[in-house]
Amino acid sequence: MNIDFFFEWLNRNPLNPVLAVSGGALLAYLVARFFVARGLIYLTTRTRNQWDDILVKHLRPYRLATLAPLLILYYFSYLWPDSEMILSKGSLFLILWLSVFTVNSLLNAINLIYESRTTYSGVAIQGYLDLVKILFIAVGIILSVSLFTDESPVLLLSGLGALTAVLLLVFQDTILSLVASVQIAANDLVKEGDWIEVPSFNADGDVTNMSLHNIKIQNFDKTFTVIPTHKLMEVSYKNWRGMSQAGGRRIKRSLYIDIQTIRFGGQEVLEHLKKIELLQDYIAQRSWSPESAETSGLPRSTNVGAFMAYIEAYLNNRPDVRKDLTIMVRQLDPGPTGLPLEIYIFTNTTVWEQYEAIQASIFDHLLAVIPEFGLRVFQEPTGRDFAALTARGELGTGL
Repeated sequence: MNIDFFFEWLNRNPLNPVLAVSGGALLAYLVARFFVARGLIYLTTRTRNQWDDILVKHLRPYRLATLAPLLILYYFSYLWPDSEMILSKGSLFLILWLSVFTVNSLLNAINLIYESRTTYSGVAIQGYLDLVKILFIAVGIILSVSLFTDESPVLLLSGLGALTAVLLLVFQDTILSLVASVQIAANDLVKEGDWIEVPSFNADGDVTNMSLHNIKIQNFDKTFTVIPTHKLMEVSYKNWRGMSQAGGRRIKRSLYIDIQTIRFGGQEVLEHLKKIELLQDYIAQRSWSPESAETSGLPRSTNVGAFMAYIEAYLNNRPDVRKDLTIMVRQLDPGPTGLPLEIYIFTNTTVWEQYEAIQASIFDHLLAVIPEFGLRVFQEPTGRDFAALTARGELGTGL
């Protein structure tokens, strides 16, 4: 059978071109689906590299196989002169948008491959890839309009100048998000994996995804908060990345001392404190009576001063407290709740559970040791306190 005989056979009956093109399209689809697409999937399963698996998964070879019959229909549409325009433009339209969807899927694959690298630092590129997707879709729309109106794409693009104001209004959020994404990336403000707090949106958790339009945050209660990208540049937020990079998390908490229990340390207190090994240096640097204060010129000790010295020595001897960062015990302004002693230190871990355990261990110990210094933690009186005073007759009952 030669080519001339084939064309002669096509002209014998109007149904012959239909049968030939249909058969060719079906054959092309079967070859593309069951040999090319399936073979491509099989090859990726035989490799150890995961990148080709991601590419093929998003390429969707079975969907892409439909290009084969569409190409056959487009190139042989002239066999139906009456319907040639409809068939050629319809098939070309489907080929165009199938290609656009495939390219956008490949961009998703590129993003996954980028984020799956061992060297991935959390700097997302999804926002830029989303912009490229929008450009491909815009090109697809322009080419589609050009296809059905028989106008040049260049002519259509030149006519968009009059619609600039409308386009700016329609794509306002996209433009703002693009500018915000560039600022965030250029200044390294937020990355995927960062723990951030955004009080305006009640968000407190880890950044799980950053796209062109939205930033997705998984809160610690396992809920999700989605914030428009450009809104993040308009409100205040806190990024805890610096804490993670430093490798230590701050403890800043106060103990409230009952002011009525603060007094100078005498000889009896001195003898008691000598038993505490951590206070040996402090004892040597303080006087413990008015007479010794006058003769030695050393400051006279108080029980709260001894307690502060003990806290600082205790913290410096804990292996879970960072010695290269600030270790400070200070007094804040006295108030109705007593004298606040603020402890300002950093743990050697940023893991939440371990951090809370270290903090609890420190304050458990300090609360238990306070009576050794003749001090008492301030606490608001409760009903039991008033009942005890009434039972002892110390609380008047008259008006």
